[in-house]
Amino acid sequence: NYFYPKFNLPRDGKRGPSQSTVPHQKDAYARLLSQHHSSKFRSYLDQYVQQQGEERGPSEQRQGLAYSEKQDIPQRKRDQGGEESSLSLYMDKLNSRGALQEPERRQGVSDKQRRGERRDTNTSQDGDVESGEEFASLKQRDSQQQQQIRNKDYKDHVYKGGSKKQVFEAYMTTEDVSHGLKRGELIQGSIRINPKKYHEAFIAAPDGKRDIFLDGTAARNRALNGDVVVVQVLPQEQWKTKRPPSPDVIVEAETEAEEQLAKRVENISLNATGTGISPQQVVYIVEQKHSRAATGFLKFLPDKPFAMFSPVDHRVPRVNVPLPDCPHDFCSRPGDYANILFIVRITSWPDDSNFAEGRLAKTLGQAGEIEPETEGILIEYDVDFSEFSVEVLGCLPQKLPWTIPPEEFGNRRDLRKECIFTIDPATARDLDDALSCKPLPDGNFELGVHIADVSYFVEEGNALDFIASRRATSVYMVQKVIPMLPRLLCEELCSLNPLTDRLTFSVIWKITPEGKILSEWFGRSVIRSCVKLSYDHAQSMIEAPDKLFQADELPPCAAEHPVDEIHQAVLNLHSIAKRLRAQRFQGGALRLDQLKLSFTLDRETSMPQGCYVYQYRDSNKLVEEFMLLANMATAHQIYRSFPNKALLRRHPPPQTKMVDDLQEFCDQMGLNIDFSTAGTLHKSLNETLGDDEYTSARKEVLTHMCSRPMQMAMYFCTGVLKEELLFRHYALNVPFYTHFTSPIRRYADVIVHRLLAASLGGWRDTLKGEEVQKQASHCNDKKTASKRVQELSSELFFSVFVKESGPLDSEAMVMGILDQAFDVLVLRYGVQKRIYCKVSGLHGLETFHFHKVGKRGELTLVWAAEEPGKPSVRQEISIFSLVDVQLRADGAPMKYSAVIKRPIETV
Repeated sequence: NYFYPKFNLPRDGKRGPSQSTVPHQKDAYARLLSQHHSSKFRSYLDQYVQQQGEERGPSEQRQGLAYSEKQDIPQRKRDQGGEESSLSLYMDKLNSRGALQEPERRQGVSDKQRRGERRDTNTSQDGDVESGEEFASLKQRDSQQQQQIRNKDYKDHVYKGGSKKQVFEAYMTTEDVSHGLKRGELIQGSIRINPKKYHEAFIAAPDGKRDIFLDGTAARNRALNGDVVVVQVLPQEQWKTKRPPSPDVIVEAETEAEEQLAKRVENISLNATGTGISPQQVVYIVEQKHSRAATGFLKFLPDKPFAMFSPVDHRVPRVNVPLPDCPHDFCSRPGDYANILFIVRITSWPDDSNFAEGRLAKTLGQAGEIEPETEGILIEYDVDFSEFSVEVLGCLPQKLPWTIPPEEFGNRRDLRKECIFTIDPATARDLDDALSCKPLPDGNFELGVHIADVSYFVEEGNALDFIASRRATSVYMVQKVIPMLPRLLCEELCSLNPLTDRLTFSVIWKITPEGKILSEWFGRSVIRSCVKLSYDHAQSMIEAPDKLFQADELPPCAAEHPVDEIHQAVLNLHSIAKRLRAQRFQGGALRLDQLKLSFTLDRETSMPQGCYVYQYRDSNKLVEEFMLLANMATAHQIYRSFPNKALLRRHPPPQTKMVDDLQEFCDQMGLNIDFSTAGTLHKSLNETLGDDEYTSARKEVLTHMCSRPMQMAMYFCTGVLKEELLFRHYALNVPFYTHFTSPIRRYADVIVHRLLAASLGGWRDTLKGEEVQKQASHCNDKKTASKRVQELSSELFFSVFVKESGPLDSEAMVMGILDQAFDVLVLRYGVQKRIYCKVSGLHGLETFHFHKVGKRGELTLVWAAEEPGKPSVRQEISIFSLVDVQLRADGAPMKYSAVIKRPIETV
């Protein structure tokens, strides 16, 4: 079979100056084009060219058909040798019989084709790709070996058939951008591209109340997800009109926040009316935050000097990769590589092409297998997982086993005799925080948070400090951790391992049983943890306050601190934590808990053997409460000391427009949710969803909805923002917050430790505000990437689990309604999936109908009767409906789908 691409004409319908005219051949040539895939016609052409070959001589052989995509006519002559295609020869004969001389114009080219919007190259059987690219014939090759062209041939390759039209606007100059930003004519921000609809992108408006919508790939102007861009919003008289949504398209009940914004987008001008949309577009890329690396598949294109790379992430463009970069037998055996994952790095993206240009960086391995997929994720998100260099390792103590130098004890508070212990996940190896709670004679407590003193080992400015600042965070995946620091530090010298002297930074309070802080102390210290407790150990102590635990029920404990002393300390911490937590939420704090999937892995293969929703229990809350307290206390301390260069963490309030939309939706659903403050929202979520076995599921669904308008918390330097009001942390509802408690895995905490030490006079302050802000921005980027890598790792393992153990059945709760689909939360596994009503394998579903109740979308599914003579079964689908679903592995790697099961009873 042969596939012929649909081609673009200039928007005015006129031919370009380089386009020649050809005879009008509607009855002959056009018919031949439509029939060229026919084997009968192909056979006729073969016979015809054989006859011509006998007349012309045996040295001339039939060549394949080449096209000038802009003209939509066959390339009549090869660039060399004068050889002609069979169709060209046949057309010569037709032309000699006489044909109309008026040029034919292609009609009915859709807007999608005009924009060069991407289509799946797998539909292109002969290797041509549907786009605005203009490909023509290539130089003749006498043998298969000549397809392995040199890089110079690739670079010098000339596209025949007319000059290429510009696909993207040229970028503004730096000077024009600077002036435009100062005048307020341009807007700068990070671009977010919808992963499900890659032609939709957004940047936050300067007021933070709504998003600016960028419609189409041309508007993004070659920016990739995460890039810092400058956007121009043109005057209202240049706005285009956006058609209102058709009746069968959901607006109010849309489940993807950015899909919803795309359909209900408003201009940032508050005076915008009607259906006008300002044609905003990217005019400059300030910083390429995207790695320009992508995981995907290579497709062989006959007679092209490059292969076509199709990324798995559709937000990344397709990339032309030189054939010399490809495996040596790729051209002769392309089918062998159909399911092989590759990494390609984009090197350039010309403004006259829908395709980027790039180089093949690495062959990863078989798609769908854990290790190749994991490596691809890490490279794509620019996670440095290389071994630490000799220079970096040279910064570590060389004399092992390492012991604390005697002079350090003179500079620190010695807490080694205190009952101090760690509480962490059972598998944790980087223990960077410990707790203590000592009763005082007056009935109060001396409560301490003790954090590993990483800054002692990571000296500012050396090679270790540099690599830590670049990595910025440890990256936690299902089967492994990519550490920020060498394991000698993470797991040994800095880790607060039990029964070992360790250097720490401590915050110690005198606190009442009710949680009122009477005094506070910061300082460097030395501790000796008496036991390493897991969350399970601590939870068992909380749940059995009167139980006498035996030594063999816990890990090894220090002899001077008996088990019952440790048990009582945990109970005291739990009691105070409950009071502090209650005070926080009474004071207006908000917590939006999202379900987290955990896995049990095979010890030898690391393959998933099972999975479960992680339970957030009182022991987790205990540790969290004191970490929050220490972070808030440290934030106040460093801001008091360094008001112009403290590194804090702020959380802006949610976007006003999205909150208003969600409030309207909740009102329509009859849900009494108060979005006026973080505190009122938290109270609403915990008081208005009933009290039955599905209350937690309804809360999870609503929590997911409430998470969409929320903005990301971010690190910043206090000297950058002039108003203290902007420092606030919305969710915690506190004026100042920072990260101090995890320096082993977060570089921001290392900076905070240095600032804290300087505030106490124990460290020479050399930091500058600009450097703090630059590092804060970098930490934000790396934290976002780390979070996404963690999510993708979990998705990978769950897809493998479904493939190996599925199909899996579960109850699910409906989260959102579309016109032909609905989204569900799969309760057993905590995953969210979209269920399509029009899907193969959905046996028994006769029809479905979407309708609205007010502005709320609902679906009615009609199932065929199971037995003759019985009525059909009607099933009503609305928000919070319970349905039975089955998760099944798809044919493609890493893919699984959710299918609704037939209801047992009539709804």
